[in-house]
Amino acid sequence: MAEALDESVRREPADEAGPRLDASGFATLVVQERADRLHARLHRPAVRNAIDQAMVDELHQVCAHLEAHPKVLILSGTPAGEAPGGKGIFASGADIAQLRERRRDDALAGINSGVFDRIAKLPMPVIAALEGYALGGGAELAYAADFRIGTESLRVGNPETGLGIMAAAGATWRLRELVGEALAKEILLAGKVLTGAECLAAGLITELVEPADLIPAAHALADRIASQDPLAVRVSKAVFHTPREVHPLIDTLAQGMLFESQAKFDRMQAFLEKKKDGKK
Repeated sequence: MAEALDESVRREPADEAGPRLDASGFATLVVQERADRLHARLHRPAVRNAIDQAMVDELHQVCAHLEAHPKVLILSGTPAGEAPGGKGIFASGADIAQLRERRRDDALAGINSGVFDRIAKLPMPVIAALEGYALGGGAELAYAADFRIGTESLRVGNPETGLGIMAAAGATWRLRELVGEALAKEILLAGKVLTGAECLAAGLITELVEPADLIPAAHALADRIASQDPLAVRVSKAVFHTPREVHPLIDTLAQGMLFESQAKFDRMQAFLEKKKDGKK
């Protein structure tokens, strides 16, 4: 199935939106790309999509492409029916076999934290479609997204301290920002694993859907983003993530740039004409 999807994507020609990512050599991701979005599906089902060095390398290639040709990124895992046991899975964490052999210098290299940070800083929004396990590094990958949508089967947690290490790829600060200090500490220090319903209640995900609706829901959100002005979305995301001390100056400067964009004039004129037509 993955091979067929990959082959169909490989043959799809570039369009007006620019060149497509050549994912023909990918072994851990299945990539589907449209003019305004790229869907990267984690695909190591035999090991519950454990994040290994090959997956990190391929995610870096995805990031390089999206940095050069900005569009929405959708991240998902293996859907129910294709994973062992018939249950969907996002990512069970970092590949323990590789992690066990890593030493101090590997930790200092920030292998996972580097690619997750790059994903978080992509020009356009990132949507994580989550089903089944999103644990350890898999959870930290999800935390790096701008939006998270999940199913009832979703299980999110950071069991790193039980393995003698810590969640060092963004969880210690992203998770606190997402769910608050008390719940973040329960997850990071006491091994709490959240269900899909608990993720929704905590605000970690914005929507809880049926498994069959997960990817359509991610694309529906991507459609809503695509209906906005791309430059305004990019600037808004960048400004949103700037430190508090640079506000409101950064807002004013960014708005000044957008006030000069042609899209601002075109979209406002279209709004005024539609409003005028509505009064007739």
